[in-house]
Amino acid sequence: MDTPEKAPVRLRPPEPGELGWIVQRHGALYAAEYGWNTEFEGLVARVVADFAEDHDPYLERVWIAELEGRPVGSVMCVREDGAPGTARLRLLLVEPACRGHGIGTLLVDAVVAFARSVGYRELVLWTNDVLAEARSRYLSAGFTLVAERPHRSFGAALTGQDWRLPLQEGSPR
Repeated sequence: MDTPEKAPVRLRPPEPGELGWIVQRHGALYAAEYGWNTEFEGLVARVVADFAEDHDPYLERVWIAELEGRPVGSVMCVREDGAPGTARLRLLLVEPACRGHGIGTLLVDAVVAFARSVGYRELVLWTNDVLAEARSRYLSAGFTLVAERPHRSFGAALTGQDWRLPLQEGSPR
């Protein structure tokens, strides 16, 4: 496979079967890279199923990063339950062989631009401190770390992090 520098990456909506790809790749990659168990894959499956069953296509989206006809990354933007005006960035993933070529930045930027374009006031996300590459994308996009909490999930001791990005002038910081 050519590197992303030799072939253009295309961001597009998921095709049939690719929501399942998001679940499968998250489960496989996080098990291989961090030793996380199937509890994580179950969480991803619930997030994807909730989106598939009931989403507002005007306010919520999924992007697939495609390279040479194959999915190599994904991300979601969904409404935050109980917080009107707030969107949540979810399930950012870039295939290991494609990391370091700006695909993660393209995906995060797509969520930020979309959330702004449909009028969200802020964008939030939850991640874990071990996901350093993703966190660097969030920092570059202007997100601020607002809380950290240790937890035991996915078969590992982790530190969960809440991040936020005001999207409109006058949004609380």
